Parts: sequence; C-alpha cells; structure tokens
Amino acid sequence: MKLLFELSGENATLPFAEIDCIGTLTDKRLQAAVAECPDPDATRRLAMTQVVLEYLGECDPDLVSFKNLLKDLALATDLPFAGRAKKVHGGSQERNPASQREFERLIGTMIDGPVSLLHPDVEYRAILSEDRCYFGKVLHRIDRGGYDHRNPGKRDFFHPGVMMPRMARTLVNIACTRAGDTLLDPFCGTGGILIEAELLGMHAIGSDFDPFMIAGSRLNAKDSDLLTGDATCLPFPDHSIDSIVTDFPYGQSVCILKVDTMDRLYSDALSEICRVLRPGRRAVVVTHRDISAIAAQHMTILQQHSQRVHKSLTRRVLVLTR
Repeated sequence: MKLLFELSGENATLPFAEIDCIGTLTDKRLQAAVAECPDPDATRRLAMTQVVLEYLGECDPDLVSFKNLLKDLALATDLPFAGRAKKVHGGSQERNPASQREFERLIGTMIDGPVSLLHPDVEYRAILSEDRCYFGKVLHRIDRGGYDHRNPGKRDFFHPGVMMPRMARTLVNIACTRAGDTLLDPFCGTGGILIEAELLGMHAIGSDFDPFMIAGSRLNAKDSDLLTGDATCLPFPDHSIDSIVTDFPYGQSVCILKVDTMDRLYSDALSEICRVLRPGRRAVVVTHRDISAIAAQHMTILQQHSQRVHKSLTRRVLVLTR
C-alpha cells in the first residue's frame, strides 16, 4: 500500500530511516515522505512520524494545481469528513503565498460528502513541502503522548543524562527489529532501550558493567533479561543476537574494565558486537563524537545520523552490519 507520512521534524534524517525499515521509501521532502508499505499497521511503531495517510496523489504546491488534482480524484464519501492542510515552515511557505485555509476550503468544496469540522469520521490532509503538495486520507495518528508517559523522570529508577523514549524507539526501529527477535543492549544503563524493545514484543537482553545500573534497570525493564557484564567480553555465542542497540558511555563517571582509553573501549566493544551479531543483521550504536573510523575497522557502516541534544551534546548514530 502506498502511504504518505507527516513527520515530526525533530530530526533531518532519522524519520526517513525509520520508515525505510517498515517499507520502501519512494519520495521525501521536509517533514513529508512517501513509501510503499506491505503492512500499514506496522507504521504504528514509528516514533518520528505524526500522521500516517493513504496516499491519494500529489501536485505542484499551488491552488490551481491542487484544484485540478481534486477534480481528477473525484472523491466522494457518505461519512462526515474534514479537510486539513499543513504548510511546512521553510518548505513551501516561500514558494506559495496561499494560506492553509484556502487549501482546506478546496478540499471541503470539491469532495462530495457531508463536512464536519468538529467530529469528522474521515480526514483528508494536504501537506505542502518544498516543491510538492501531497494529498492523502488519514489512516491513524501516532500516539506520541505514550512516549511522554514513559519519560525517564517517571520511571521507578532514574539516572541523569539518559535517552528520551522517542529517540530510544527510533533506534530500535532503524535496527530493523521484529517481534520475537533477540535485541541486546550491552550498555543498558537504566533500561530505556530495553523498554521500547519489550513494547514491540522482542526478547530484550541488557548488560552493564555497573551493578548499580543493573539493579535500577530491573525496576524499569521488568520483562528483560539483565546481567552484570563487560561489553568487551560478552557471554553469548557467536552469531546469536538478532539486533544490537546501545548508547556507548561518554567517559564521564563511567566504569571501564581493563581498558585505559575510550577509543579502546569502543573498539573492543564493537569487536564483540560484530562477533555476537547474526550475519546480515544490524547494530545501532550511539556516541557523543564521531567514531566512524573505529567502527569501520570492525563492521560495515550503512548509515550515519546526528541528533543535537543541547549545545554541549550531539549524539552520533551509526547503523552497522557485519
């Protein structure tokens, strides 16, 4: 099924990488994407998408072109419907002076059916971004409020500097994990990545060298298997793990066993990740700086992303395969 995605805009590249793991990305613009997806219900796991729509068509981002598109589609519905439009700031705004309301008015007048702005059963949306106007029918909205309920400060165990749930879910998604897969986080900390894996029906395993963090993780990730261990000497057979997602330690207040530099820790941990990961599967690792040269010595780099947290911290995301 051809789907249209309205993206959150919190990252320039990660939303597209997420979509590509549940379908085949065919087009993208600022805060908008189009993809062929065999299972539309799988889109509910996405973290950096706001709205998922059935793709109905596209045109140039002006009123005349949009009117012609609606005329060609000749849509009709017996259900109460509403028409909405979004002009992506910094995208089509400079190219098209027409307001969102003018596009919404066209939807309301050119679709045959009863209009209900307050209680619609069907919603049609136009997304104007850069040089395109995409049009679709809403299938569902992503429950982003659920991530807020899982904020680190609301968990049974909290430690400063942990990753927010939306980012953790995104990393699990771009690892291309599926329900029933075994996912390992060898630097699990408070268990945020494990929680997201649990919610997606995976067998989540977490390890950490700090017993205090493992004890805390047991309070948060109650369905995960947890162990105190050294990420440079993992207690798992070769090629036994389906996916690995982890946030590497940054060097402040970190327990390190038998390594005298962070580079050595990264290299040794990546060597172990490569050993235990199944062939053709993915590892997603996050660091505070670019370690692509170290990672390339052990694995193949598929993707690189960055996420600014605050002025002194930008997360670097590497998607790797063996």
